[in-house]
Amino acid sequence: MTSESEAVSALENLGLTEYEAKCFAALTRVTKATAKDVSQLSEVPRSRVYDTVERLHQRGLVDVQESDPREYRAVPKDEAFDVLRRNYRTNIEAADTALDAVESAEIREDEGVWAVADAEHVTNRVMALLDDAEVSVAFIVADETVLRDRVLDRLAAATDRGVAVTVEVPSESVKERIEEAVPNAHVAVTEKLERTTRVEKKWPGQLALVDHHSVLASGVEESDLPEVTEETGVWTRGHDHGFATWIRELLAERVGGTGATE
Repeated sequence: MTSESEAVSALENLGLTEYEAKCFAALTRVTKATAKDVSQLSEVPRSRVYDTVERLHQRGLVDVQESDPREYRAVPKDEAFDVLRRNYRTNIEAADTALDAVESAEIREDEGVWAVADAEHVTNRVMALLDDAEVSVAFIVADETVLRDRVLDRLAAATDRGVAVTVEVPSESVKERIEEAVPNAHVAVTEKLERTTRVEKKWPGQLALVDHHSVLASGVEESDLPEVTEETGVWTRGHDHGFATWIRELLAERVGGTGATE
């Protein structure tokens, strides 16, 4: 039965084992059942039903009637989901605590260039770099569609910390948008950004240089859907990485305002 197999799969995703999910799903189909009934309904070997249903009982998902033979019933669905939610939150908190306690390995994140596969991850990485900014941010927006309000909030927060933020944009309308959101940023218009060359149906999206070493560069391309674009990018934290070194040198004059209008 397709719907039951989907239910079993969903329950497994919530942390139940395959046998636990099958037994619980089977019990939801009847008022109550013996181990033999559960085995027939769930196709779980009878020898495994006893320990499986006992685990479900300990989880608070199944009630047990001490009769001869012993009978079982699933708790109401709403109650079961409350139990699963609590267990899920508990497991997340336990994992969070355990990961905090794990000793940091001696692996440097700032080595190498890393790829970012979609627009949401590009935005998250830009925000992370901006959150770490201490001295300066040079930010170039070539395609307004990639500019997110969340990034503007991070730029504003950076200026509040005393970070010097310089933004280069393709039009006056984008400039006005940024000046409204980040009033302490230095914003300049470079009209030629609107005429960036497409390479294999791709064109520049955004570029960030943070504290003269952390770099993220993104590109935009057409997707299979009409009027829908996709954004991908690369980034590095390397002080001496070739990618960061070139970007730093190429931006040296632009950060100073060359080629842009106030």
